[in-house]
Amino acid sequence: MASESNAPSGAPVKHFIQQRVEGDLASGKYAARRWGGKPGPLASHAGAAPDPAKIRTRFPPEPNGYLHIGHAKSILLNFGLARDNGGVCHMRFDDTNPEKEEQAYVESILDTVRWLGFDFGPNDERLFFASDYFDWMYEFAECLIEHGDAYVDSQTAEEMRANRGTLTEHGVDSPFRTRTPAENLALFREMRDGKHADGAHVLRAKVDMKSPNINLRDPAIYRIKRATHHRTGDKWCIYPMYTYAHPIEDALENITHSICTLEFEDQRPFYDWLLEKLAQHGKLQRPLPQQIEFARLKITHTVMSKRFLLKLVEEKYVEGWDDPRMPTLAGARRRGFTPEGFRLFAERIGVSKADSWIDPSVLEDCMREHLNETAPRRVAVLDPLKLVITNFPNSHVETCEAPNHPQKPEWGKRTMPLTREVWIEREDFAPAPPKGYFRLFPGNSVRLKYGFVVKCTGFRQNEAGDVVEVHCEYFPDSKSGTPGADGYKVKGVIHWVSAAHAHECEVRLTDRLFRAAHPGKDTGNYLDDLNRESLKALRACLEPSLGEAAPGSRFQFERHGYFIAEGAGGSAAFLRTVTLRDSWAAKS
Repeated sequence: MASESNAPSGAPVKHFIQQRVEGDLASGKYAARRWGGKPGPLASHAGAAPDPAKIRTRFPPEPNGYLHIGHAKSILLNFGLARDNGGVCHMRFDDTNPEKEEQAYVESILDTVRWLGFDFGPNDERLFFASDYFDWMYEFAECLIEHGDAYVDSQTAEEMRANRGTLTEHGVDSPFRTRTPAENLALFREMRDGKHADGAHVLRAKVDMKSPNINLRDPAIYRIKRATHHRTGDKWCIYPMYTYAHPIEDALENITHSICTLEFEDQRPFYDWLLEKLAQHGKLQRPLPQQIEFARLKITHTVMSKRFLLKLVEEKYVEGWDDPRMPTLAGARRRGFTPEGFRLFAERIGVSKADSWIDPSVLEDCMREHLNETAPRRVAVLDPLKLVITNFPNSHVETCEAPNHPQKPEWGKRTMPLTREVWIEREDFAPAPPKGYFRLFPGNSVRLKYGFVVKCTGFRQNEAGDVVEVHCEYFPDSKSGTPGADGYKVKGVIHWVSAAHAHECEVRLTDRLFRAAHPGKDTGNYLDDLNRESLKALRACLEPSLGEAAPGSRFQFERHGYFIAEGAGGSAAFLRTVTLRDSWAAKS
């Protein structure tokens, strides 16, 4: 995380983008900016009132998949900067590639951003689409052509690649680079009118084929593509390229700080070149947006390429985009991760220019920290073994009290019924205990948490030698609100659920989707590192109150971790969000 060397002692450390924003605000760089509500080219801003927002940022996903957890960092950064500096953040879809985009992705992305706690103003006035600007983008392209800053290239894709050059050799001018503005304009309009086949021509910016930056070697800005757009239908058969569309979108929306990840750093010179040309030609107002890059979120034991994630979904390695093992925000939400946990995570990892890898345990710890404060406690037995209290009256039900949260007495208590037969965890009994084992074994005593002290008197096995039932006796005078105050001092405490009252349901345990820190690094195929044990379903016995849990409610199952309720009625299940501690590190 970038630090501020002159920050007062004890003051929050400010990352480099915040410092940049504060410098721009102090200089009054954007004080005279005009804003007329919905965006438009320069003419639409004439006479508009000064922009009340001090800065204007944007979050610009492509609607070609679900958002992944890396996007959470960008969402929190863009919306957070605007919030903290008296500005606004736009929600904008870069929908310039109709073949891969769907309205379903748009709706999922909007739902996810709202879930993280952000909105887009009254009546969604700050919700935009690149397709809102297709007419203006076309107009600007004609302007570039008329001023000799763009030309129609009729080379094949292979010829363009060959003539583009390499990192050590400059590019070669296209033989069509010398077409006159009139010739280019006529051809471009024919492209627009559908008179040429897909791929027959492209419109290129005329920058510098000898530039050491390959991105400035006359990049393509429009291509012919007959595809139905999810918003504009078949109106267009030419579509702008992302590198052309994005800076124009920023300028038309009066974005002050266009924040993106480091892979766009080499694109910044073209971003600036294009906006400067359009400003010179009277199409855009100044000051122009500035692009600022930061290091993207890179997490080990996962993949965040949309292409890789789509393959996992389509080939059914996972249940869908919202599979709780998926690194999508929809999957994280279903798994029980919280917006508050993501905000804590973003604060913890910071913002910098340096690429680095983050272990998933950092994110999981943030979720634990939040859930520890907000999740009520409950008891669940995930691997049930029957315990029979042989001297307990057959029909008697003892009422035991358990706190809803041990650190929050104001949350009150709940009752748990204790009966002659209870379920305990199988690991809490050992016929021949190892050294240091303090739970149940023949002759040993333990406390049933919130209940009595019991002493193991024996057990029963089946023909295969498996323990199927444990016998014990309880001490009627051992029930106490303060363990030990009743005179019974035992080292072991185990949890339990009444067999007669238990709520039986499915509990699903998630683990990391990939075993390797960097999937595919050794074999070249990320699928080779899939963790085949990443999802386990088991039949568990839960305390009766959990039978009434509302879908989406979260609990800490004592000893087992944090869980979220899924579904309702007979199909209800509980899904583990995170364990109580980093179980992966323990296994490693």
